This record gives sequence, C-alpha cells and structure tokens, in this order.
Amino acid sequence: MQYEAAEAWAAAYMAAAGGGGRMWDPAVERVERLAAENAVVIFSMSSCCMCHAVKRLFCGMGVNPTVYELDEDPRGKEMERALARLLGSSAVPVVFIGGKLVGAMDRVMASHINGTLVPLLKEAGALWL
Repeated sequence: MQYEAAEAWAAAYMAAAGGGGRMWDPAVERVERLAAENAVVIFSMSSCCMCHAVKRLFCGMGVNPTVYELDEDPRGKEMERALARLLGSSAVPVVFIGGKLVGAMDRVMASHINGTLVPLLKEAGALWL
C-alpha cells in the first residue's frame, strides 16, 4: 500500500514539476532498471518464435542474456505497455545491451548484419572474443 501511495505522489509531483520532458512512469522506470542490471537483457514472450530466434542468436554467439518472459511475470502486462511506450510500437522481443535500448528483432538483426552488434556486446562486457 505504501508503494502505491509513493508512486502516486511521485507521479503527481513530476506532473506538477513538468516531468522533465517525460511523464514519470513507474513501469518504464522498472523496465529501465531491469535493463541496466545486466549486459544483455531480452524482454520476451515464451511462445513467440521471434523471441526464441533472438535468444538463440545471442546464445549462439556465446552471450548469456538475461531474459524476462513477460507472459510468465505478474507485472508482464505493465512491462509490455512500458516497452511499447519506449519503442513506439508493441513488438517483442525487446533487447537492451549495456542498459541501452537496441530495439526489437528488426533492429537487432540489422545490427548483426551490418557488423555493429559484436562491438556493442564487447563494449557492454557481454562478449570477450
């Protein structure tokens, strides 16, 4: 109960203060915090074939991503809406590398094809080769 009251107070405060350009959203903050805790973070759905493909891509490269299965998390729907706000669309998987949003499958594959994915992974400390 105290947590919800604190969130409501902070949201009201940020709205009154102008929000620094973006309205404070506890779900977005939670996603960003989770994304920053590990070198590679994937927000996924357990039954999604594209999510499976991106997880296999990273594992095949020798990267051990942290995966949050949104359909198995009690706050998954909240996080899914927050990811949609961050991305501008509601696509999974959503990949963060080094705490930075890379994007959905199309952006990850484009980075892999154009050769920028490996340097990102090295910079984040997820790949040493």
